[in-house]
Amino acid sequence: MILRKIFFLFFILFISFSLAQRRKKVDTVYVYENVVVYDTVYLMKPVHFKFNDLIFQSPKIEEKFFVRNIFKEELEKQRAKNRIRRQKINTFEYGIEAGIGLKYSDWAKTVSSDKPQFGENLGIWISKNILPRTSILFSANVYHWNSTIDIDANKDDSILNGFYFTEDHLPLLFQRFNNKHFDYTLQLKLLYEWKNLRPFAGILVNHNTYKMQFLVPENNVLTKMDDFKSTQTCFGFSFGLQYRFFRNFLLSLEYQQYDMKNISLKNSSFDFDIFQTNNTFVERKINFGISYIISGR
Repeated sequence: MILRKIFFLFFILFISFSLAQRRKKVDTVYVYENVVVYDTVYLMKPVHFKFNDLIFQSPKIEEKFFVRNIFKEELEKQRAKNRIRRQKINTFEYGIEAGIGLKYSDWAKTVSSDKPQFGENLGIWISKNILPRTSILFSANVYHWNSTIDIDANKDDSILNGFYFTEDHLPLLFQRFNNKHFDYTLQLKLLYEWKNLRPFAGILVNHNTYKMQFLVPENNVLTKMDDFKSTQTCFGFSFGLQYRFFRNFLLSLEYQQYDMKNISLKNSSFDFDIFQTNNTFVERKINFGISYIISGR
């Protein structure tokens, strides 16, 4: 019994010792690494190209987009407004005009002088568009012409000096003549506007008065000084060119012509014809003026 116990004890010790020896045992692990190295070799070789007349654009300096764009938009708006203004139908304009000019009279040459008369004028006008770029204009002007003929029978010997006789055979003695006078003109013009230029042509009615002084008989004696007037209403034509500047201003150059027929001198008591050998004369005017448009565009 005791032997069994001793044997069993030795067996347990032997097993424990065997297990202890196994725990202390160290295993060796070998790790193999396969390293692959790739080598790349780059060779640099020159490549030759043939250039055939290469053209490079020159550099341009431009404004910033938004600045240029605003400028163009404003310019287009202004052009559109101008086109609309020019194309409006039934648009009225009215204004005033002032100017200077020269007047040539055929009958003045027969008297004593062929010098042109210098004068001034004032007027008013109104126009209306009837078609795009086309309008009609009605104007009324008063002209004052300075003298180029100043004849005094008591001082000068002229073609007008002498006695004249009325239809009743009453004698009249010429005394004085001065061609300083006023005349009045109504015109109807047709204008065409191209950009700022406005060529025109029209018809006119001109009314003028010339005055001479004669000695008339009083109690059958030539003692009374009296005025004899030649009043004419004549029809003629005109043409010229206007130039618009500063929007509301117009410069104009105009030519007018009309005929004076059957010139006769009259007063309340006497009347008689003069220049009976040629009673049709031509008067011509060249006027330069400036107009201001009061309303309209």
